[in-house]
Amino acid sequence: MEKLNSRTAKLMDARFGHDSLIALATTDGVHPAVRAVNAYYENGSFYVITDVRSNKMSHLGQNPNAAICGDWFTAHGSGENLGWLEDPANAELARKLKQFFSEWYDNGHIDEENRNTVILRIRLTDGILFHHGERYEIDFTECV
Repeated sequence: MEKLNSRTAKLMDARFGHDSLIALATTDGVHPAVRAVNAYYENGSFYVITDVRSNKMSHLGQNPNAAICGDWFTAHGSGENLGWLEDPANAELARKLKQFFSEWYDNGHIDEENRNTVILRIRLTDGILFHHGERYEIDFTECV
């Protein structure tokens, strides 16, 4: 396994540095659950806008371990609630998410005023990326 390097970072940015549909797996402690989420990738983490009352957030509150997959990439990581979308501490990230999710952001799905609307960060630990017949086993643990 290799650390995220300039080549694999560029591949990850090209593949997921925009609105990307990925599968997110969590567990309630007994049963696994998987769902499709819109996510944006940056520097070793995927970001999702969600409701803090959702099953995924409940599961991650009990057990932060998560797995994701999409577009010839699978990974393990840890889910973290970054808080309300409109919290001033999230301003820069929220601006990026609004830009990348602009195709559907204003369709009524996102309620910025609702403090239950939060940013979920999935901080990757390890993953496998396939690109043009090459397999890259990536260690994300040193990403900020």
